[in-house]
Amino acid sequence: MGYKENYDFWAKQQLPDELRQEIDRMSKTEAYEAFYTDLGFGTGGMRGLMGVGTNRINVFTIRRATLGFARYLKQSHLKNGVAISYDNRKDSELFAREAAKVLAFEGIPSFLFHKLRPTPMLSFAVRELRCDGGIMITASHNPKAYNGFKAYDHTGAQISPKVADMVISEVEKIENPFLIETIDNDLIKTIDEPFDDVYLNLVKNITILNEDKHLKIVYSPLHGTGGTVIPRLLKDAGYDVYPYKPQMMIDPTFSATKSSNPEEAAAYEKSIAYAKEIDADLVMLTDPDADRLGIAVKHEGQFELLNGNQTASLELHYILNQFKKAHRLPTDGHVYTTNVTTDLIKRIADDFQQVVITTLTGFKFIGEQAEIYHHTNPYLFGAEESYGSLIADFVRDKDAVQAVYMLAEMANHFKREKKTLVDYLHDIYAHYGAYYEYTHSITLQGSKGVQLTQDIVEHFRKHPPMIGLNLMGYDDILNGISVMDGIKEKLHYPRLNVMKYYYEDDTWIVFRPSGTEPKLKAYYGTKKKTLAEAKAYLKELDSHVFQDIDKLKELL
Repeated sequence: MGYKENYDFWAKQQLPDELRQEIDRMSKTEAYEAFYTDLGFGTGGMRGLMGVGTNRINVFTIRRATLGFARYLKQSHLKNGVAISYDNRKDSELFAREAAKVLAFEGIPSFLFHKLRPTPMLSFAVRELRCDGGIMITASHNPKAYNGFKAYDHTGAQISPKVADMVISEVEKIENPFLIETIDNDLIKTIDEPFDDVYLNLVKNITILNEDKHLKIVYSPLHGTGGTVIPRLLKDAGYDVYPYKPQMMIDPTFSATKSSNPEEAAAYEKSIAYAKEIDADLVMLTDPDADRLGIAVKHEGQFELLNGNQTASLELHYILNQFKKAHRLPTDGHVYTTNVTTDLIKRIADDFQQVVITTLTGFKFIGEQAEIYHHTNPYLFGAEESYGSLIADFVRDKDAVQAVYMLAEMANHFKREKKTLVDYLHDIYAHYGAYYEYTHSITLQGSKGVQLTQDIVEHFRKHPPMIGLNLMGYDDILNGISVMDGIKEKLHYPRLNVMKYYYEDDTWIVFRPSGTEPKLKAYYGTKKKTLAEAKAYLKELDSHVFQDIDKLKELL
């Protein structure tokens, strides 16, 4: 149906008061954006603005997505149930329970966390309880107006594009979301608080050096799920932990922070101010569903923010180096990364003679590859640039709880040596070169924005950016081809609309429409002698590229 038919159909239904009031006061433009299409699955599942409409997250679109997932499970003869968790966002608990009730009506057991819990715990629950699937109600690091639905397979990884297509096919067959039936019965089981210890005991096992603790940490969950488990985990390990109390409160409005995203400096303002008051060594922030971690390190009297590429490089080098010292380094271990993550990951892994597996953006792809190789190659580490890593693969998604635990150990270890994590990072740069990466995202709202992101990527597919360096090759992932030094090869990635260009001097550019937000993302990477030189170069490069993009926005 078109947007007008969708709007008229919904307007005739018996809606909850909040949705009724919203639809009654909509302008024509607002109605078009809310009803012109159905919300689809991207790299992180289904994510969007909350509100009334087919293109919004609400109880009816959640029921529809759940029923499509349930039908996929039944047709695939997967009957072992679904684990369900949720974050702090508005109506997340309601949506989680509604999903469980849809599954119950379809005869599928569910295991619903009794209170909000992190995404990695959901992934772990799928594996531990031997479920055939998982559902996480979250919009991850998105602003407060968003919510979402992440679907997981039996391995604890987010569903692959192939499975997502099968789920979407089932969802699209459901024409009337208002006729979806639900029931609350004993097929809905509860995951209680003692389950936390099962997960946290495995997190504690990632310890490499169990040294006396001399570290003062400020921690914030940014009003989200990390607060349910992380402070206790750190205190049990002996760390001097100071949760930033205003942001410990479970709050869907994120009232005590300017940002719910640890990738943004604004998210750290209040916790860093608190850290200065109490003379802390380290500030650690997890996003609302606690799969991403950001840190600020006190170095030479000031707090320095480290980005996701930097923290991942620190984690990997520390793990491999300590394993080597302890004669625990395997000869056939795997390190997992993505095609927009720093090349320093590969450089470090190569130095320690470990195999690197590169996937597309989205930890579902890393989880998928880890499953393929779990019988043959030891899992060592996985990371992507967006502040997400996984140290031990009893989870198959990004795990900020593990990252908190490992980076606390590392900061404590280097403090004992009178160094900081920033010092350690500079040591790594001195040995391998100063790798630096930058991501520039622009939001292009609405239906026109979605098309514009596609058109811009298509333009660069035909006209590679001219940046004053020799173009060595490119990956055209949509068409499944890689060309390097004039030699064409087939790419074995899922066909997504992504272009990567390789230039001389270890420089690269990637263009990618976000799979979860109305954004176009441009990623850059380079290597220079110093970090300052690398940062300055990428700033200049980004300015040049976005001059072209601004012209395209006017022309397309």
